[in-house]
Amino acid sequence: MKELAKNIIFVGGKGGVGKSTSAAAIAWKSAQKGYKTLLISTDPAHNLGDIFNQSIGGKTTKVADNLFALEIDPEIETNKYIKGVKENIKGIVHSGMMEEVHRQLDTAKASPGADEAALFDKLISIILEESENFDKLIFDTAPTGHTIRLLSLPELMGVWIEGMLQKRRKTNENYTQLLNDGEPIEDPIYDVLTKRKERFSKAREVLLDGSKTSFIFVLNPERLPILETKKAIELLDKYHLHVKTLIVNKVLPEHVDGEFLIQRREHEKEYLAMIEDKFRSKKLIYVPLFSHDITNKNQLEAFSSYY
Repeated sequence: MKELAKNIIFVGGKGGVGKSTSAAAIAWKSAQKGYKTLLISTDPAHNLGDIFNQSIGGKTTKVADNLFALEIDPEIETNKYIKGVKENIKGIVHSGMMEEVHRQLDTAKASPGADEAALFDKLISIILEESENFDKLIFDTAPTGHTIRLLSLPELMGVWIEGMLQKRRKTNENYTQLLNDGEPIEDPIYDVLTKRKERFSKAREVLLDGSKTSFIFVLNPERLPILETKKAIELLDKYHLHVKTLIVNKVLPEHVDGEFLIQRREHEKEYLAMIEDKFRSKKLIYVPLFSHDITNKNQLEAFSSYY
């Protein structure tokens, strides 16, 4: 399938619908075809280690032939991010103010959005740098709202940094006029902001490149996942990030035993019809409900056969 053939695939959806299993199955299939594949979890509730029955953590770990996995820890990335900011301001801030600036930065670690900013920075590094080392990057993302904020950040941060750069330019022009010699002054903060803007711009280019990147949402044939998926797709469309494929997971098999499951199957048909109606322009992949959790590579192989 065309969307599964892209170099970078983001797998999102409501919590509990089977995102991690779906992302792992896509990565598994990719690796089986001979592509060197990196599977990245950005979900704080990491499940990849459970699926592959081995410890993964924050270092790229081989989990099968051609298949590597990485679980991003937001706390570790936030600490790295703040440390990087401290390095960037060395020589810029007056030495007498450094202690106060460091205190403010350490306080910022606990502020709302700090984890997301750090995670976003890591995401950009993977997209821009790991693309050279792997044929495919598969992202198992956190639940829907978090994913949308993460994917919309390149545009939002780009606008914010451009505003900051304009202010720095105006300040520098004023300083130059005050000095009267007309020589432009060195501004390391301006240089740092410019470099970050370039990185955000490159990341945004990659995310918007439909020939390289695809966005896949996973949902179950239930009311809330259907409604949440529809809202998420509409919101991502506003940022020109278009979801073209949906994985409808945990569909009851045609032949089920017992009165309860037969009734449930009839009820589910209404939701399957709703999915086909609301997402008629999307490619729909149906995966049945398995009688067991996906906890080993043979089960993952069976799961991936539906793609």
